[in-house]
Order: sequence, then C-alpha cells, then structure tokens
Amino acid sequence: MAGVDYETQYAEFVQDNLKSNYLANFVHGMLGMTGFRLIYAPTIVPAYLYLLSNSPFLVGLGMALLQVGAVFSPVVGASWIEHRTRVLPAAMFVGVMMRVQILALALVGWWLVGRPLLWVSFVILFLLGFFNGAQRVIFQFLMAKVIPIEQRGRLQAWRNLAGGAVAAVLSYWAGVHLIEANILGNGFGTTFLLALILTSLGLLMLYVLLREPVLPSVRGRVSLRRRVRQFPVLLKDTSYRNFLIAQLLAAAGRISVPFCIVYAGQVMALDGKALGVLSLAFLGADTLSNLLWGRLGDQKGFRLVLMSAVAIWFLALLCIVTAQTRGQFLLGFVGLGAAMSGYLMSTTTMVLEFGDREDVPMRLALSSSAETAMAVVGPLLGGLAASVTGLAPVFWVSMLSLFLSFFVLVFWVCDPRYSKS
Repeated sequence: MAGVDYETQYAEFVQDNLKSNYLANFVHGMLGMTGFRLIYAPTIVPAYLYLLSNSPFLVGLGMALLQVGAVFSPVVGASWIEHRTRVLPAAMFVGVMMRVQILALALVGWWLVGRPLLWVSFVILFLLGFFNGAQRVIFQFLMAKVIPIEQRGRLQAWRNLAGGAVAAVLSYWAGVHLIEANILGNGFGTTFLLALILTSLGLLMLYVLLREPVLPSVRGRVSLRRRVRQFPVLLKDTSYRNFLIAQLLAAAGRISVPFCIVYAGQVMALDGKALGVLSLAFLGADTLSNLLWGRLGDQKGFRLVLMSAVAIWFLALLCIVTAQTRGQFLLGFVGLGAAMSGYLMSTTTMVLEFGDREDVPMRLALSSSAETAMAVVGPLLGGLAASVTGLAPVFWVSMLSLFLSFFVLVFWVCDPRYSKS
C-alpha cells in the first residue's frame, strides 16, 4: 500500500508542476539546441577542421574524437544517477562542463594558429563528446521524470522548432557575417562564443524553473563494473535488442555525414555565404520537420518516425552524392536535416518506452554508448577511405547501412508502446 501511495504522490507532483517543468524543458531545449546545433551541425565544425588541416582524414579524426568521448560516459552518467531520487544537481554539473569546452574552442581559435590549433581543438572535441555522452542520459532521464510519455513528442517538436529556427538563422548569419568577415580574428571562434552564450542561458533557465519530484523507487547503488556486467539482462528484451541493432546500422550510416560539406566544396565554390546557406538548409529542415515528427510520434509511435527518418536520410545522401548544382545540394541538405531530426527524436524517445522504469538510465546508456561507438568508427574509416578512394564510395557505404537499418525496423522491431501487455 505504501508503494501505491508513493506512486500516487509522484503522479500528482508531476501533474501539479507540469506547466513549470514543461516551460523549463522547452526553454532549456530551445536555447541549448540553438547553441549546440551550431557546433553539431554537419557544416561548421567539419568546415573548420578542413580549413585547418586540408585533409578529409583529419576531418574524420576530429569528428571521431567528438564521438570517442561519448562512448563510455553514458554508462558513467547512468551509474551516477540511477540510485538517486533527484538528478538535477548531476545535470547541472555535466551541463556546465559541456559549456566549458565550447568556451575553450572559442579561446584557442583566437589564441592559437596552425597545427597547435588543430591538435588542441581535437582534445577539446574529445572532452566535449565525453560530457555530451553523460548529458544525453541524464537530461533525457530528467525529462522522463517530469513529462508524461504522451506529451514528450510535442514538447520536443516545439522546442526543436523554436531552437532550430533560431539556429538556422544564426548559422546563416554566422557564415556570412562572422566566418566570412573573420570577426575578432577567427570567425569560427566567435561563432563558438555565440553558441556558449545561448546554451548557458538555457541551462540557467532549467535550474530556475524545473521542479523535480522524488522517485518512488530507484535501484540500489552498485559498482559501475557490476552494472555493466548486467547489460545482457537488458538485451533479453527481443524488441529492444532488435531496436539497438537498427540504431547501430543507422549510426553506421553517419560515416558520410561529416563529408557532405566537404563533398559540396569539391563540386562547387564554398565560401562563407555558401556555408551559411547550406547550414540554413540543414537546420531549417531540421526545425520545420520537428512538428511533423513530434505529432506523428505521439499519435502513432516513434517506430514509424524512425523508419521514415531512415528512408529520408537514404534519399538525401543519394541526392548529395549525385548533385552537380547548388540547388541539388540544397535539396540534399534539406533532406539530411529532416532525417537527422526525426532520427534523434525517435531514438532518444523510443528507448524510454522499453522495459521497467528503474532500468531507464542504464538502457539509455547502453543505447547511447553502442551508437556512439559505431559513430566513432564511421567518420574515422570514412576519412581514411575518402583519402584513398575519394568521397563517393563513402556515401554508398552509408546508404547500404541505412537500407539495412530500415529492413530491421520493418521486419524485426515492434513498437514498445503497442506491444506491452
């Protein structure tokens, strides 16, 4: 009976504070995505690394390092919070550390030049990825605590729409006015500073507005090593295991994503304005498609969203690898933005719906670590292959991986929302 009472109190707390928590997640997500999409969009950072190195392999290495840091940190983050009834303090610590790395990117852009700038930037990208891996688990779990499942799609859709709209405009403006004009001696560094300001405002608003409930039940504290050994238990859920396979195959499709902007630069002139236009196309499509993805996910389940996103991703890469004009590249980047938006929303939301609530942090960690490990290998091998064979074969390998992911989703994965007894 006591357990039932605690569950009732928890549910009542969530409903009583839903407006404040909805607003907190919306504002944090909007401003955070505005800033972080300037960093994570497959345009600005790859173009920056290519400018510093003039090497597809080093571009791939840099983007791989961004993922290497996030391979093990999701498990660390999950182990840190799964026994805690409150996780906001952990979220604030990890959020601050991510923003420290963005500040470092800006500072070294102004203070260093040449190879030292490239190598130090690699170290910072690794650390940024490390804290981002932990953040993905902690912040998704925090959202799952305070937002009912049937409203998460709409929340993510509207916050992504608002944040993406601002990010799309800012990316164009940054390309034309900051990067092209090389403001403050390094236009890329100035762009990173802008990202820092926006993401910091979002984190501050989360801290001020969020009202976090105490969980009715949590797992007992165990060592990280012992918890990792329990991963096979999570994989006994056949549908979750197949979902993870599909996610890994889609992640392998990322092998070509950092090189889309490099390939565009080989086919057409790529100045600051062109970089801004392609960033606007990617982020604009990412933004506008969120409303469709969120509504579709809430009404029909996120399995359908994931299948649709993977199919559009395949077509977008096909468009880019065959493009000869700026208009064709624009179309490809529009498709890529829409696909990446749907992929991110569906994978991070769908994984919350498998299994027991107590396993949510570690299930998030397992999915995130496995996906990131694949994303590490992809850009690295892609950069090596591109240096030897050119970029086109890398795109065809990506499309094969996406086709296989779609096949697994259609025939082997059940939507957990409708398959629960």
